[in-house]
Amino acid sequence: MAEQSRPLRADAARNRARVLQVAYETFAAEGLAVPIDEIARRAGVGAGTVYRHFPTKESLFQAIVADRMGHLIDVARGMAADDPGQGLFKFLHYMLEEGSADQGLADALAGIGIDLGASVPDGEREFMQMLAELLAAAQAAGCVRSDVAAKDVKTLLVGLQAMQRYRGDDAELVFRIVLDGLASSPGQFPAGSRDCLSR
Repeated sequence: MAEQSRPLRADAARNRARVLQVAYETFAAEGLAVPIDEIARRAGVGAGTVYRHFPTKESLFQAIVADRMGHLIDVARGMAADDPGQGLFKFLHYMLEEGSADQGLADALAGIGIDLGASVPDGEREFMQMLAELLAAAQAAGCVRSDVAAKDVKTLLVGLQAMQRYRGDDAELVFRIVLDGLASSPGQFPAGSRDCLSR
C-alpha cells in the first residue's frame, strides 16, 4: 500500500506521460481497438511498462477519456457562457468536427470498446449534466423545441459523429437537417440564418 502512494520517479513519470500521449493519438486516429502491445511499441516502451501504469486496457481508456470529457465540458460551458441560446448548436458543430479528428472519443461516446457510465461515471454524469444545461438554455431562448431531452441530444451527437465519418466534407447539409429537427419552429435555420446559430 505504501508503495502505491509514493510519487513516480522522473523516468517512470515520463514513461507514463509518453504512453498516455501515444495512446491518445493512436485512439484518436484509429479508434479504441488498437492493442496495448501496439501502444507500447509506438511509445518506445515495453508492454510491462504500460501495464505497470495501466493494469488493464480499460484503465488506459479511463485515463484518456476522463481527460477528454473534462476538456469537452470546459469547451461547452465556454460556448454557453458566450451565448446561451447558441451554445448547444455551436457545441454540436464542434463535436461534428471532433468526431472526424478523434476516432477514440467518437467510439467512447458511442459506447464502442468502453462503457462510459461504468468506466468513467463522474465524467459521464458531468457530460450529461452539461448537455442538459446547454439544452435548457437553448430552450429558454426559444431556439430548441421543448420536447427534446439531454439523452436525445447525446444520441444526435453520436449520430453526427458517425455521419461525419460516412459523409466527410459533405456532412454540413445533414448537420443543417439535424438543426431543423431540433428547431422550435420550422424553417428556423434557412441558409444564412444567424438567429440561433452563428459560427
